[in-house]
Parts: sequence; structure tokens; C-alpha cells
Amino acid sequence: MSIVAQFLVGLLLGVGLVVAGMSDPAKVLNFLDIGAMSSGGWDPSLAFVMAGAIAVAFLGFRVVLRRPRPLFDSVFHLPGATGIDRRILVGPAIFGIGWGLAGFCPGPALVALGTGSGAALPFVVAMFAGMAAARFVLLRSRAR
Repeated sequence: MSIVAQFLVGLLLGVGLVVAGMSDPAKVLNFLDIGAMSSGGWDPSLAFVMAGAIAVAFLGFRVVLRRPRPLFDSVFHLPGATGIDRRILVGPAIFGIGWGLAGFCPGPALVALGTGSGAALPFVVAMFAGMAAARFVLLRSRAR
């Protein structure tokens, strides 16, 4: 049952991204172009999408974490680390740079790829290559 729930949640996310226009990198890049505010070319819609996502996640976590256990597992798998380390700083920085350059982040890139966007293909290939490189570096550093 959990794989069906995961599929449905992913499908809902994908539909939401398409409806919000977030699978279009130009929309994201128009939000990130703060300099276009004076000319009227700045698009604030991504801020509304983010605010909506934060509100839903905030309420969702408050409701779900009151439960004794998740619906499809025996325990909650929450991160144990609370400190800020190099990985916490470098990872989001790389994510932000890639997002700012390409206008894609992983979810919308996969949605755009599914809709036939040719622009998403190089990003998705680079994303998977980056994930493989990060895993390689992590495993190599743990082996030392």
C-alpha cells in the first residue's frame, strides 16, 4: 500500500507543479531576477508557491507527528543531527547555484522531463551525475 500512496503523493506534487507553472524554468528565473523589479518583469508567483508549501508542511508536520507512528511504517525516520556542518552549507549552496543557473530544481525538472521538455534533459542528466558523484565522495570519505 505504501508504494501506491507514494505514487499518489508524487502525482499530486507533479500536477501542482504544472498548475503553478513551476516546471517552466523561465518562471523560476523571472522570480530570481530581482533586478527586473523596476521594469515590471519580476514574477513573485514562486514566493506564493513557497509560502503555500511552507504552510502545508508546517500544518502537516504538526498533525502527523502527534501520531504514535506513521501510517506505512513502524517508526518515524527523522534526522538525528541538529548541528550545522560543511555538508549542510555546501549542499544547499550547490542546489541554489544550479537552480539559479538552470531554473530547475529536482522535482520540477522531473515533471518537465515528463511533459517532454528538452531543456530538462541535460539538467536531469547532470542532476543524476551530481548525485552519483556526491555518493562516491561520501563513501570514499567514510572509507578513510
